[in-house]
Amino acid sequence: MSADSPADEVRRAVSAVMDPELRLPIGELDMVREVVVTGDVAEVAIALTIVGCPAADRIEREVRAAAAGVAGIGRVDVAVGVMSPAERAALTERLRGGRRRMPFGPESLTRVIAVTSGKGGVGKSTVTANLAVALAGRGLAVGLIDADVHGFSIPALLGLVGRDGLPPQPTRVDDLMLPPVAYGVKAISIGMFLPRGERGGGAVAWRGPMLHRTIQQFLTDVYFGDLDVLLIDMPPGTGDVAISVGQTLPHAEVVVVTTPQTAAADVAIRSALVARQTGQKVVGVIENMAAMTLPDGTVLELFGAGGGAAVAQALSTDEDVPLLGSIPLDAQVRVGGDTGAPIVVSHPDDPAARAILSVAERLVARPRGLAGRALPVTPR
Repeated sequence: MSADSPADEVRRAVSAVMDPELRLPIGELDMVREVVVTGDVAEVAIALTIVGCPAADRIEREVRAAAAGVAGIGRVDVAVGVMSPAERAALTERLRGGRRRMPFGPESLTRVIAVTSGKGGVGKSTVTANLAVALAGRGLAVGLIDADVHGFSIPALLGLVGRDGLPPQPTRVDDLMLPPVAYGVKAISIGMFLPRGERGGGAVAWRGPMLHRTIQQFLTDVYFGDLDVLLIDMPPGTGDVAISVGQTLPHAEVVVVTTPQTAAADVAIRSALVARQTGQKVVGVIENMAAMTLPDGTVLELFGAGGGAAVAQALSTDEDVPLLGSIPLDAQVRVGGDTGAPIVVSHPDDPAARAILSVAERLVARPRGLAGRALPVTPR
């Protein structure tokens, strides 16, 4: 058996470099072209997916480092080109798996969890963002869709903002969108597509058909790759988006967020009932802004007590709906939201962070029904 040539060794090393947006090796993406080794000089040609690829500098730098790491290579020259339209079309078709339908249907092995609330202001988006980061921290592949189109906040909560203070725009490879990644979470939000230059990224004033189309595009045209969990940050209430998501993802699991306050708890129950009408399964309740312990040991119940347990009990009619956890009121949660540093990362030992991490553990430990799902197993 003959030994590999220096060019083969360089090609193997370079092919293992990961595309930071697609999260796949560039060799697997057919981005490595000619590799020539003359003496101790390696010449490597690569083709990026699009002109102006935001990851170009990083890919070139890592290709250069990978080639230089091969024994006997003293200098590396990298030539950077761009895929042809035909090559790009072939790549997007391969990434889609030859399918143009929504990849998170009932047969998918991805666990889809919609996080909802009856009313705004209960911290639903903050809880969702922290849950996503907590799950990614456990080694899971996590995607996050900001379905709160009118009140989008996920990009800011994850620190996905540029120097202009606006969310980064996803890279487009033909009609496929590559979601930005923060803390290991692939996230998409309407805030990434609005006109630049306006504080907050502008406002969205859309009705049902536009909202439905947006959700459909997020589910179909965004390349998340293989996910373990897809979280959906739902808008509060029982409006058009809740109905669209329910009709599109009737197999999704639903987690309800409420505060201990009775008024918030009563409204939260309604959002869960609408989810059930579309066939979705309510798997738990999260109580946010629960009692906090002050430095002198005093317990402050700023929003009352018992709301989360009351919602869980009210929903436990035909089947048990557990209270997954109570997240205490914590100033660091607010600070993390303002700075884009989720508390589960910035202050993992704070009581609120520990409560969120515990909820994440309970969610992933929950058994899944695989009826109707095509398992990736080939009979022999």
